[in-house]
Amino acid sequence: MSWTDERVETLKKMWGEGQSASQIAKELGGVTRNAVIGKVHRLGLSNRSGGAPAKPAAKEKPATAKSAARDKAEGEAVATITVAEVTEKQVVPLRRQIIPAGQPLPPQPSANEISPEALASVREVEKKSKKISLMELTERTCKWPVGDPATDDFWFCGLTVQPGKPYCEAHVGVAFQPMSSRRDRRR
Repeated sequence: MSWTDERVETLKKMWGEGQSASQIAKELGGVTRNAVIGKVHRLGLSNRSGGAPAKPAAKEKPATAKSAARDKAEGEAVATITVAEVTEKQVVPLRRQIIPAGQPLPPQPSANEISPEALASVREVEKKSKKISLMELTERTCKWPVGDPATDDFWFCGLTVQPGKPYCEAHVGVAFQPMSSRRDRRR
């Protein structure tokens, strides 16, 4: 199915009349509701010109009774604002921060609390570590990453691993915690 000029005009007309995407798809035939919605957005028809009745205008109200009384006492004119003006000026949509690929992530709060002793042990071990690259890792070297992978100052621990684990003794103490302590922490 292709969008011919005639089909596009039918779509525009029906959309303007307030018809649903499903109704338009049924009328056109050979097209899905989602295809109609996609075409509507590509044509920039998202805001309907007709169809649903418009919302009634908001009544004007003073900002607050106290501020109105204060303004009147000071001899100033009482300002009135509409609900629509407040909404337009003060409501800002929340957006998540998008971090481009290759950029370091901001610090995240940790769900696990690591004991100060374990952290001290890790710091001591990292001073003695071999500081190897990704290409130097083997099944017998600690694979604990240190630093930011997006920088040149990134390396792996490289010390001898504990049997059956990917990390050395110090890093196993930080990475793997007994089940009972995790269960107790949730309560």
